[in-house]
Amino acid sequence: MRAAAGDVVGILCLVSVAATLDFKYHHAEELEKYLKGVHAEYPSLTHLHSIGRSVEGRDLWVLVLGRFPTHHKIGIPEFKYVANMHGDETVGREILLHLIDFLVTSYRQDPVITRLLNNTRIHIMPTMNPDGFEATEVPDCYYTRGRYNKNGEDLNRNFPDAFENNNASIQPETQAVMNWIKNETFVLSANLHGGALVASYTFDNGNSVTGSSKGYSRSPDDDVFIHLAKTYSSHHASMYKGTGCDKRQTFPEGITNGYSWYQLEGGMQDYNYVWGQCFEITLELSCCKYPPADQLEKFWRDNKVALIEYIKQVHLGVKGQVTDKNGNPIPNAIVEAKGRPHICPYRTNEQGEYYLLLLPGTYVINATVPGFKSMLKTVEIPDNTGNFSALKQDFSFSEVSIRPRVASCPKIPLYQELTRASAAVKPTLHVLVLMTALLVILK
Repeated sequence: MRAAAGDVVGILCLVSVAATLDFKYHHAEELEKYLKGVHAEYPSLTHLHSIGRSVEGRDLWVLVLGRFPTHHKIGIPEFKYVANMHGDETVGREILLHLIDFLVTSYRQDPVITRLLNNTRIHIMPTMNPDGFEATEVPDCYYTRGRYNKNGEDLNRNFPDAFENNNASIQPETQAVMNWIKNETFVLSANLHGGALVASYTFDNGNSVTGSSKGYSRSPDDDVFIHLAKTYSSHHASMYKGTGCDKRQTFPEGITNGYSWYQLEGGMQDYNYVWGQCFEITLELSCCKYPPADQLEKFWRDNKVALIEYIKQVHLGVKGQVTDKNGNPIPNAIVEAKGRPHICPYRTNEQGEYYLLLLPGTYVINATVPGFKSMLKTVEIPDNTGNFSALKQDFSFSEVSIRPRVASCPKIPLYQELTRASAAVKPTLHVLVLMTALLVILK
């Protein structure tokens, strides 16, 4: 069927928009037009969808890029970038548009980008808070009301918290992201902010169980998080210098533990790690939150290499499938590395897949199907990020032929419960986490 003349003109307009991305600020209509233009020009490489709407009804657009953009493919990890969570922190919003442009135009031209897109499913959300961005009428380096959503809520204080009860009312933007995390198998993520120049990693909140009394809130995967933060800072044009934005605040090697910087309740990166099985760091990319548009090109140049190198880290560690005696996938099996159990045990997805980000070394991987004997396998993990594939290690439970029931951790302050247990019996952190994991399994 031939397209009508108007349809042809419309498509050509979209394509021309995709072909000419200027270094300027793109408001809601322009941003949407650009994303639709990219998808029209690269329909087999991209998938555009909205994960929900803001308070004022604006779409929360996500562009997915990869060889299989419309759906998850077994063995291909899911990665995401989220920007503009605070509406007046604007650099991330624009450099993600330029990242999209760089990825689609480099595919099948640049061998590294081609392999990256062939082996990774990349989700890019340029703005989580479109209402806040549109409300920022007068750009400011330090603070405007546009930081918040239309309801006046700080979205990076709006998620369930693992350490204390967060009484904030869950906002539409927050709920959309929580649903998105639940529906995908995200492995690695970063959220892009402004107002400082540093890569900050989990935990943002803490208590005595995670060592917060010493001014540092340590996760079981602290070594991996330090590596991830250093990967970004070391490939950034200046973040690695650690000079910060003024002489009063410095960050050695351009990184910081979130809690060591300042305590934050209800943050998105902790939520990703505890309940999403996704390692996320926070990237503060500009001393000025809303800098002049004529600086955007330099921000893109400063971050371009780091953005790509960080995505590659999704291929760290080990991945695989857990199957039953008939070769069918077992969802909800617990798969953890010995010695680093998570407060909410990491489980296989519907395809029986697991992904564990681990640095090169020797590990014992423990796979458990509730009600059956655990299976242990020792693995030697190389650095496979350059090969764009984590080490593959499958588990087959020959005695299992049933699907375990769906299990999930409640959205309550799980570490608060451990503190109470610690006060009662004083066991080690390792035992405490195992106790919590056992309670979740039995429930």
